[in-house]
Amino acid sequence: MTDGDETFEIEQATFASGCFWGAEAAFRALPGVLDSRVGYAQATAAEPEAIEVVQIDFNPKIVSFDQMIEHFWKLHDPTSSDRQGTHVGVKYRSAVFYHSARQATLALAAKQRLEAWGYFDKPVVTVILPLGNFELAHEDHQRYLEKHGSSSCSI
Repeated sequence: MTDGDETFEIEQATFASGCFWGAEAAFRALPGVLDSRVGYAQATAAEPEAIEVVQIDFNPKIVSFDQMIEHFWKLHDPTSSDRQGTHVGVKYRSAVFYHSARQATLALAAKQRLEAWGYFDKPVVTVILPLGNFELAHEDHQRYLEKHGSSSCSI
């Protein structure tokens, strides 16, 4: 893709931080985010539970994958297992679904930095998994907060 005189390759990132409506709106506000969609991800067919995720297309020349992960940590409680706010269940777990070996390495390093920082009094439970299957959520869920305003979805 080109941006004026500059050519760049679009990257994708997929994050799970609880209810996907708020996460999508928060990521869309970042400079360099080109598009987003919400849906359900699974790491592998052996893990049948789908997790609510936001999948983001971004320009890595404006916002790096590391910056995306730093934003992700701020959106939710990465120490809460299978729950965010009032939303409870496996589909609300904290996860980074990587698209490449490079993203896996960066995500693991970011999690280690967060744990070493010592801000949280509980362990960081965010899982880092390869993106297996991604299923787009119904159109009503796409850009939900843009369409409907605030909601009971807390991130």
